Amino acid sequence: MLRSKLLKLLKENKGEYVSGQKLCEQLNVSRTAVWKHINGLKNEGYQIKAHHKMGYMLSSEPDVLIYEEVSPYLSTNFIGKYYIHKSIIDSTNNFAKEIASNAPDGTIIIAEEQTSGRGRLGRSWLSQKGCGIWMSVILKPDLQPQQAINLTQVAAISVVKAIEEIVNVECKIKWPNDIILNNKKVCGILTEMSSEIDKINYVVIGIGVNVNCDNFPEELKGKATSLYLETHSKIDRKKLTGSILNNLELYYNAYLQKGFDYIRPICIEKSITIGRQIKVITNEGEIQGYAVTIDNTGSLVVDTKEAKRISIMSGDVSVRGLLDYV
Repeated sequence: MLRSKLLKLLKENKGEYVSGQKLCEQLNVSRTAVWKHINGLKNEGYQIKAHHKMGYMLSSEPDVLIYEEVSPYLSTNFIGKYYIHKSIIDSTNNFAKEIASNAPDGTIIIAEEQTSGRGRLGRSWLSQKGCGIWMSVILKPDLQPQQAINLTQVAAISVVKAIEEIVNVECKIKWPNDIILNNKKVCGILTEMSSEIDKINYVVIGIGVNVNCDNFPEELKGKATSLYLETHSKIDRKKLTGSILNNLELYYNAYLQKGFDYIRPICIEKSITIGRQIKVITNEGEIQGYAVTIDNTGSLVVDTKEAKRISIMSGDVSVRGLLDYV
């Protein structure tokens, strides 16, 4: 709290010196406490000049996703109010599940780098330092466990809308959890849940967005991309993070109050899957066919090559001509 207030004062006077005495008086702390927190901010990358007579001056801020940098762009009521930032972590989803039972609804875990980021089916997710948004959201909805599957699509819509707002480019959703830009993957979503027969204990929604990443391993080139590579301009990660969380709370509340029917038209409008030949890997095996629509339960409706119409609640979808399905 003290650090946040100190940073706020420095930001309000950015480019100008603020006397140590004034900081002590406004924060009601000693000069030693101010000095200690100034050094802490410097260690996080803030450029702060110190003058023995004039005080302290903030000259530049780092590109980090700490709460103090993201909060000016947040307009949420509960998502992100409890906010955990890590410089490096194995997986934000792993950490979220460790603390979820006792964490407040809407808790955010966000990291500058993941060493063991995960996607669906246990696939690894490259999470380079400082170039993306690697975060997990803990939610505790009053829903039946089978309804939680739609939260992946709620999150997907939220990311697409945020990218449209901040980056001004149109993305599509490969049902149910991938965000596609120019036929390449720019974001993945991983939803995990703890539940009982008729009660959800918690849901963890992991969101990984390639924002300013400028290089990918050879095996991912042509499949993965970033907002920077597609727009040729650096994107403000702080603004985009705030927008994703704002949209997530908006569409999450809409889903809780009005059901999937309310967001279904957006899911259909933004889908890159509907109207395409696809193959789906499910627990029962592989299905090939034509994606017809998304029904009112959030399931993907498919006309199979055996001339059967089926609804798929979950599965790993590949679209012909897109990514790795040719």
